[in-house]
Amino acid sequence: MNFDSGLPIYMQIVEIIKSRIVTGILESGEKLPSVRDLATELKVNPNTIQRSYAELERQNIVFTQRGMGTFVTEDISILEGLKDAMAREKVLSFMEDMERLGYTKDEIPDIIRKIALEGK
Repeated sequence: MNFDSGLPIYMQIVEIIKSRIVTGILESGEKLPSVRDLATELKVNPNTIQRSYAELERQNIVFTQRGMGTFVTEDISILEGLKDAMAREKVLSFMEDMERLGYTKDEIPDIIRKIALEGK
């Protein structure tokens, strides 16, 4: 796994797990990989994974059951909020990129429609 040096690794892992949740790779109530398994998969120290899980728990995205593991929240409103927040972040980033290219906020929807009509 290649990590960006601009953001702490544990926060990058938080974003990876959030992405897995909103895309359905990890579902509501599903058990997350063990700290050791995910550390092996991502080639990082288990303490880094533990810190990521603690941050996700602080954000109420996951919960831990002692002796059983860490699970994705079953609170659908939290998951919907997470998806909305991630979508908002992507759209705002896209808007900033388009404005850097010289497009106005009014021109951007027209460009999106044009490209959507052209297809992939």
